Amino acid sequence: MSVDAVSEVVTGDGYAVGNIDAMGDKYGFRKIRRALGVTAFGINAISMPPGYDSPGHSHEHQEETYFVHQGRVEMQFGDGSRYVLGPGGVARVDPSTVRRLRNVGDEDAVYVIVGGRDGYVGRDGVPA
Repeated sequence: MSVDAVSEVVTGDGYAVGNIDAMGDKYGFRKIRRALGVTAFGINAISMPPGYDSPGHSHEHQEETYFVHQGRVEMQFGDGSRYVLGPGGVARVDPSTVRRLRNVGDEDAVYVIVGGRDGYVGRDGVPA
């Protein structure tokens, strides 16, 4: 028996499955936490077109971990250092550290961000 890959959000008794393509528009935030009902931490995906440069930001409370799913993303930190992460690349960032992301590839970039401090802390982003 063949099972098709999930393309929409489906919830069951104690679980939820989905695909980030069903959680938002082509570019910008994909609200994974909201779509799947995650309550223990924040989690989103972001899709960026080639050349897109996000504004710098930090947080008041939540540590974040970034996972690059597709494309090449340059992360710049408050100390001026820069690192390029390709598919499978991962970075952890302290709350107060300013970070900025830029798609340095020729294709769309998609990365997943997981953040928290003793559970989901809400929207505590602070402009740089």
